[in-house]
Amino acid sequence: MSKKTNTLFFILAATVFNILITIAAFLALLFLFTFVVMPRLPEPDAGKAAGWAIPVIFIGAIVISFAVYRIVLKLFMKKVNIEKHFDPIFGSRRPPVRRG
Repeated sequence: MSKKTNTLFFILAATVFNILITIAAFLALLFLFTFVVMPRLPEPDAGKAAGWAIPVIFIGAIVISFAVYRIVLKLFMKKVNIEKHFDPIFGSRRPPVRRG
């Protein structure tokens, strides 16, 4: 396979991985909130807590997925020679030609 094909497959796989990590983190945080926090709240406050908890859980899932993605990407970059297998997405590796 060419470097451009490798780059395309890497981007697609990384995107799917990031989405799956976000979904898993969201479900884990939602599970923790539902079964750990909600039972400890008084009954009138449970409905209010659910209203603000979903956006907070969603943002928390994004932060967790970002952190996991960075860690996995760093480990991947240590293991695989990026220059050898992938084409740059933006710009080029060659220095600009000086004219004049």
